[in-house]
Amino acid sequence: MDAIFNRLRNLDAYPKINEDFFRRTFSGGLITIASSFIMLFLFFSELRLYLHAKTETRLIVDTSRGGKLHINFDMSFPAIPCSILSIDAIDVSGEQHLDIIEKPLQRHGGRLEHNETYCGSCFGAESSDDECCNSCEEVREAYRKKGWAITNQDLIDQCQREDFIQKVKDEEGEGCNIEGSLEVNKVAGSFNFVPGKSFHQSSFNFLGLFALQTSDHNVSHRINRLAFGDHYDGLVNPLDGVHWKYDKQNVMHQYFVKVVPTIYTDIGGHTVHSNQYSATEHFKSVEFGNSLSIPGVFFYYDLSPVKVTYSEEHVPFLHFMTHICAIVGGIFSVAGIVDAFIYHGQRKMKKVEIGKLG
Repeated sequence: MDAIFNRLRNLDAYPKINEDFFRRTFSGGLITIASSFIMLFLFFSELRLYLHAKTETRLIVDTSRGGKLHINFDMSFPAIPCSILSIDAIDVSGEQHLDIIEKPLQRHGGRLEHNETYCGSCFGAESSDDECCNSCEEVREAYRKKGWAITNQDLIDQCQREDFIQKVKDEEGEGCNIEGSLEVNKVAGSFNFVPGKSFHQSSFNFLGLFALQTSDHNVSHRINRLAFGDHYDGLVNPLDGVHWKYDKQNVMHQYFVKVVPTIYTDIGGHTVHSNQYSATEHFKSVEFGNSLSIPGVFFYYDLSPVKVTYSEEHVPFLHFMTHICAIVGGIFSVAGIVDAFIYHGQRKMKKVEIGKLG
């Protein structure tokens, strides 16, 4: 048994030195205190990283097909009244959403009651003999379906009854704040804020400004919020808070947006499917009457083929212990080297002083 103990004793990698042979120095004490503070500082730094989740970022190819894209917006136009401002959206698949702002009708106009038998004329835009247009909006919609523009709304009985032109005049000098959302196909497309009603013909969107073709419009605007999808922690929308003020009229302001699909998973496993985006912009003055260049704010968006995934994770406990051991062992070894260098350096200097070196 004693032979086994002796063999195990010979395997000791930490041989002990008799305390009579220890020599403690002042410099060694200072190095011990300094290295202890460094160890504690690094230990608490590692502990803080271990207790807090870190975010892992990965890039993968977006292989999803179809789906919808949710666009949330909040915009202010200080120089354009709500009565003439509209939103239009169209994508490369051909799906259109024209004039998607809902506006209340005037108190003395609007649709007829259900018990009335009157059937208003669509002024040549009827798709069938029994089609009725009982409001100014229905006449405009019938014209849009035909690809026609209304050049003089004063000649339309329904529009006179709703007193739309007077409403526009009453709101002169007012602004408009628009807040809402769009649900569009997950393909490239555009949406715009324009002072007028749009209609579609031959793959182009045209603008009908009612009886206001000679008017000038100031498209100064502020983007309070523009997001493509739900919010998650750390999401930054670069256009939030952007403000443009124009002194001149009839400006076409364009934003070109690159949408990046994003999946965010928090430490609790809750997953949010959203989007990030980057944006560039361009603006130019336009001549009124040019159907291909009209005043307004236009957003052209396209989707990136690369998807970003964020996931919150804790550092594994074994990694934490490995880092702690590396800190303690590394600082202890470096401190020992520094102490040995100082100790032997002091001894050599003393020998030089008394003439014993060499």
